[in-house]
Parts: sequence; structure tokens; C-alpha cells
Amino acid sequence: MTRFSLRRYLIRNAGWLSAGILLTFLSSFGQTFFISIFSGQIRAEFGLSHGTWGGIYSLGTTVSAIVMIWAGGLTDIFRVRILGPVVLSGLALAALSMALNSWAMMLPFVIFLLRAFGQGMSMHLAQVAMARWFIATRGKALSIASLGYAIGESLLPLVFVAAMAFLDWRWLWVIAAGITILGIPVLIRLLRQERTPQSLASDHSATGMQDRHWTRHEALWNPLFWFMVPAILGPSAFITAFFFHQVHLAEVKGWLHIQLVALFPVFTGVSILSMFAAGWALDRWGTARIMPFYQLPMAVGFAVLAFSGTIGGALIGLVFLGLTVGAHSTLPSAFWAEFYGTLHIGAIKAMAAAVLVLGSAIGPALTGVLIDRGVSLSTQFLWIAAFFILVCALVWIGIRRAKDEY
Repeated sequence: MTRFSLRRYLIRNAGWLSAGILLTFLSSFGQTFFISIFSGQIRAEFGLSHGTWGGIYSLGTTVSAIVMIWAGGLTDIFRVRILGPVVLSGLALAALSMALNSWAMMLPFVIFLLRAFGQGMSMHLAQVAMARWFIATRGKALSIASLGYAIGESLLPLVFVAAMAFLDWRWLWVIAAGITILGIPVLIRLLRQERTPQSLASDHSATGMQDRHWTRHEALWNPLFWFMVPAILGPSAFITAFFFHQVHLAEVKGWLHIQLVALFPVFTGVSILSMFAAGWALDRWGTARIMPFYQLPMAVGFAVLAFSGTIGGALIGLVFLGLTVGAHSTLPSAFWAEFYGTLHIGAIKAMAAAVLVLGSAIGPALTGVLIDRGVSLSTQFLWIAAFFILVCALVWIGIRRAKDEY
């Protein structure tokens, strides 16, 4: 795509792409990278150990994963301009709940709301919209929409950690709720004319394997889906664990927390470059050639973090993590559409989103319990690196089986 055609593409699709960016950016307030910057204050406020806090986070996140199986399918029924404001209203309510909550027993419910409306529905809604609205340029659209998440990941931790020096952590959650509420009228305005109304979805859809549209039931009985599950669960579980335990990691490595947080914009910059490279590659070659290999940098990144004791080593590790994270924000959503079609993409991707959210529940809980039992993060990171090598092998086998069969 030439510079002129790219500019024309962006101008012609500005409203829909901007809606995707807005949704992924506002999802930040329900993402682990944001919630985890308050881990120290939350544990101190409620007297929680690493394992207990991880367990609470896991419980709320697991319930949100279960709810996603049903809620994610709503994107096949309702337009984004109808469902989007409801989701953002729920996210704002969740942020206010965190600001006002004073009972430890309510923490799982608050985490559930943040994860369900933030990481769950806000991201899911944006990705399903891009996968359905764009066919020939699906990779580019998913990459551009994911910029919102990248911006939030890069800027919000740095801004809010710095703001803690001046404001109580609960007031910062009030600010998060206010920003989310302001996003609702902006989203409505951007989607005054929705690209593909649900009533016309069947006329603007692309088929998958066997040149047909797969239902969620059919996809779940297809072996390829289950070969892909570890690839969806893994990055969510262990990137979430990394960000969740960032305060503890800085402590045991002898770094200042602000030093580690200051590296996040580099991580995000690499993620953005990787995201656009993956979008370009999948539009050119499809997802089948790329999926088996894109998680190898994640294995390298965790291995580097395991052995490194310097902040410079942490930077190198984050660069490798960013390579996979950026590609992961684009490739899986396109994969489901390419292999199973777009007519039921909301319901199918809802299952994948539930797996993703479940992974983000498993990661903090598992690593938190291991920390409490004396297993260092460095040792855990080596195990995680080995896990991602295994994941790449499973994806390669699954796609090869699917191509031979279909």
C-alpha cells in the first residue's frame, strides 16, 4: 500500500478505525498493566499476601472469563454503537467501585467488573468489529485499532505512577472512571453510521475452511481450535503475571519501580512496530504461515529476564516480549476469521476471549502461589520460556493437520 493509498484508506475509514482505537484504549482500565500499578496499595490497604492477592485477582478474572462465553456472543446480535456505550458504562462503574470499595470481600467482584468490561468486552468488541468490517485489509485494521491499547500500555502506567506522588490511589480510579465516561459520547459520534449493521452482516462476510461459515459448536468440535488454545492462553497468562508482579520483580532484582515502569514505553514501541509488521504480513501471506513462529521471541524474552540482574537486561527482555505481544494483538483475531469465517465470528471469538481471560486469571494466581512457596520469579521465567517453545510446536502441528484435512 503506497503512502497516498494508505492516507486515503485512513481518511475513508477514519471513524470506524478511531472507534476501534478508542475502545482498545479505554480497555486499559481493566487491563492488568493498569490494575497492577496499584498492587502495593491494595495489598497494604487490605492486608493481603502476594498469593492471596493473586488468588482474588484470579477468582474475579475467572468468573469474567465464564461470563465472556455468553457476553461475547452479543457482538453477533447488537451493533457496536449500541453495545459499546453499555460496555463503557459498565467499565466506568467498575472503576468507581475500586475507588469506593473498603471491604476485602468485595475485591473479587470489583476485579470481575474491571476484567469483564475492560479486558473482556472492550477489547473483544473492537477486535470483532475490525475483523467483520474489514476483509482485504483485516490485518491493517486490527493493527490500527490495537494502537489504543498500545498507547494506554505505554502512557498510563507512567502517568498514574507519577501521579501517586500527589494524589491518593483511590482518586486516581475516580479519574479513570471520568475518562471512560467521556469516551461514551465520542464513541457514539464516531459510529453515527456503522460500517456493517448486523442486519447486513451476512452480505459482508467472508467464509473460512471448506468455503463455509463455521458455527461456534462446529469450531469447538474441530481439533484446530484446541491446538490453538495454549497459544491464546499462554501470552495472556504470563504477560499478565509479569505486569501483575512488576512491583515484586523490581524489589527482588534491586530496581526502583519507576525504573522498570520507564521501560514500558520502549516495550510498547516495539509492540507497535511488531503489530503493524504482523498486520502487513497476514494481509500478504495469511495467518497460517506466521502463527507457529510468532511466540518464539516470548520464549527468548522470559529467558533473558530470568538471567538478567540489570535494568539494561530487563530492557532487552522487554524488547523480545514486545515482539510477540504486538503480533498477538493482531494475528489470533484474524486467524479465527480466516479459518472459521466471519458470520459467527463474535461467538467463536468469544470462546477464544474466554480462554484469554482465563489465562490472565491463571498467570497471577499460579506465579503468586509459587512466590509464596519460595520459587523465585527467575526460576519461573525459565519454565515459562520452555512452555512457549512447546506452544509453537503445538500450533505448527494443528495448522498442518488442518491444511492436510481441508
